[in-house]
Amino acid sequence: MTRPWDGIISEEDLRAYDAAGFGRPTGLGKRPALVIIDVQYRTTGTKPAPFFDAIEEFKTSCGQVAWDAMANIEKLLAVFRAKGWPVLYPYVAPKQSFDTGRLGDKVPALLGVAAKGYEFPPQIAPKDGDILLPKKHPSAFFGTPLASYLIDLGVDSLVVVGCSTSGCVRGSVVDGFAYNFRCTVPQDACYDRSYTSHAVNLFDMAYKYADVAPTDDVIAALAKIA
Repeated sequence: MTRPWDGIISEEDLRAYDAAGFGRPTGLGKRPALVIIDVQYRTTGTKPAPFFDAIEEFKTSCGQVAWDAMANIEKLLAVFRAKGWPVLYPYVAPKQSFDTGRLGDKVPALLGVAAKGYEFPPQIAPKDGDILLPKKHPSAFFGTPLASYLIDLGVDSLVVVGCSTSGCVRGSVVDGFAYNFRCTVPQDACYDRSYTSHAVNLFDMAYKYADVAPTDDVIAALAKIA
């Protein structure tokens, strides 16, 4: 299986992690939830476009990679809807003047996104019964009732998709891991404006916090859950 970090993480580093016993798979539980993070026009753009064209519309857009990932998110979403499993949407809430803080210091473009940018593309938009969680920071757990909803729903594992791999996806996976949820990240159903950041963070999650695999493999694993 081709891994996104092939050719980026050195063989010596891989050997070190393997020798230390990192990277063992944990698998899915009996009651998974799909967590779709920040798949809004602000990260996808309103149409497929190369990165430097996409950021003319929204500075926070990731370009074509977002649309490639969204096609795989659609496939996962269809499985979860057919199974009646929970689907949750942690999403970036519109920024207010009091939200500036360190976020505004670090990435001012995040504060000036037009209202259209906060809408969901119709391909993956929430439906009645899905749970929406507005958030202000990278982790979907920070300052939100996500953990409470997951406990109430009897969820034991998370399939985490969306944007960005190196930011909100990773932050949510690390916190989900800390709450003892089994975490799976479909490597081609999340996206980032930097392929290097995407690949390195997938590697780090795979060896420390989550199972990382292609979407089709994740769907095959989901099909085995009764």
